[in-house]
Order: sequence, then C-alpha cells, then structure tokens
Amino acid sequence: MSDTSAGPRLLGPAEVRQLADRLDLRPTKQRGQNFVIDPNTVRRIVRESGVGPDDVVVEVGPGLGSLTLALLGVARRVVAIEVDELLAGLLPETIATYAPAQADRFEVVLADAMRITELPGPAPTALVANLPYNVSVPVLLHLLQLLPSLERGLVMVQSEVADRLAAPPGSKVYGVPSVKAAWYADVRRAGAIGRNVFWPAPNVDSGLVAWTRREPPTTTATREQVFAVVDVAFAHRRKVLRGALRQLVGSAEDAAAALERAGVDPMARGESLSVEQFARIAEVLPR
Repeated sequence: MSDTSAGPRLLGPAEVRQLADRLDLRPTKQRGQNFVIDPNTVRRIVRESGVGPDDVVVEVGPGLGSLTLALLGVARRVVAIEVDELLAGLLPETIATYAPAQADRFEVVLADAMRITELPGPAPTALVANLPYNVSVPVLLHLLQLLPSLERGLVMVQSEVADRLAAPPGSKVYGVPSVKAAWYADVRRAGAIGRNVFWPAPNVDSGLVAWTRREPPTTTATREQVFAVVDVAFAHRRKVLRGALRQLVGSAEDAAAALERAGVDPMARGESLSVEQFARIAEVLPR
C-alpha cells in the first residue's frame, strides 16, 4: 500500500509527455504553452518564492501541473487558473494521482486570468506562476489590482520582460511595466531559467521576477489618473515630458507649468521618473 502522507511526486519529461499524449496535446504558441519538464526547476521556483504552510497560492496557467505539484508540497492551498478546457479537466486527476495526500487543498478555476473578477475560497496571499509569455504583464498587473491580499509572488516570464518589470528609473529598459508594477510592489530579478527545462523548448530565455507588496505612493490622484500619465509619457519615448503630456492638458505651456508645480523638470523624459514623481504629476494636472 502506498503512503498517502507522502509529499507530491513531481513530473519529469516522461510524465509530461504521457499526460500530453492522453490529451493529444500539441502545445500552441498562441497560448504561450511551454511545459516545465524538470523537477529541479519547479523546486527552485517554490524555494525562491518563499511560500510556506500558511500561504494560499494563486497559480496562472498551470498547464499539466508541474509547478502545481511542487506548490502543493509546501502551501496550505493552491488555486490554479487555467483557460484551456482540456488542461483544466485533467488537472484534478493528475493531482489525485501524484499528490493524493494534498488533493483536497487544490482547486482549478476554468477561466481567462485577464477576465476573472474573484476567486473561490480564502483570500490568496501569494502568486507563483509560469506566466504565458504573450500576456504576462497584463495578467500580473490585473491580479495585483484585483487581489490586494496578495503579499508577494514569483513569476517566470520572458527574460527581457523580467528585466523591464524589475528595471529602476533611468535604466534603458525602464518603461510602462516597470512603473505600473512599482505602484503595487517592490520588484526584483530573481534569476534566469534555461530553455532546456521546457517542452517544447522556447526560442527565448526566461527569467524569474520576485515582488513584495507595498503601499502605493501617497497621492490625491487615483491609480487610473497616475497610469494615464505613465501611458502618455512613454507613448513617445523620445519626447520630453512637456511635449508628451500635451495631449492630456491641451498645450505644451500648460504641461510645462503643471510639471513645474509637481517639481519635475519639463525637459525630463518619462524613463527618468519614479512612480512617486508620476503620482505628483497626476495630482497637479487639471481634472
């Protein structure tokens, strides 16, 4: 008789292909499907995430369950959001087979992570996911906004997206994702992931991004107002702020006056500003 109190068994290349064959699954680029086939990689992701026995974890795009199983080994509960009906349908059976002792702590939600408005069960405290690369930034920002209970997270994304999310003001790749992520959290790069741990192997490198929730900047402006300024500031990267913000206030002169009131150089560019400075600009712009 097998020991039901044991931790989950993890998926290797043979198990992943076996599960894929059962579904006659051909991973699609359209959904950014690249399945992790290396148990050491999912162990590392879980370790880096800092998830523990009190955590309720949200996972996006669990696929065949590689990372899900590793998370169930440490977390109190895992809620997986999967948009693919076939994959979502097989997951509970996979969990029951490979993690029988943890199966009651798992739930799958068949949904598009960009469109969910709530999750079942207790409030989630962590987000850990191998995010589909084509929607990684919007999904991350949506969940940070939707789920204020999320305290921290670790996501695997395309390497250059990881660089952008974690970029500080003034760096070459600092942009809209960097500023918007900084509104919610302190974000940092947490390592690189090789291509050979996936099936099929992607033609891009992957990176880990860790974040810890923090209070947004103190401001009388709304998040939407601040984000509108961010979007406009980076829409024309070469434009200085007085020119870029003209479309929000009507003229370059009005934009320059507002920037001076906010204590920001009108000749600065968006990539040099912190999220706090963007918040100050949003405050002084005419509503």
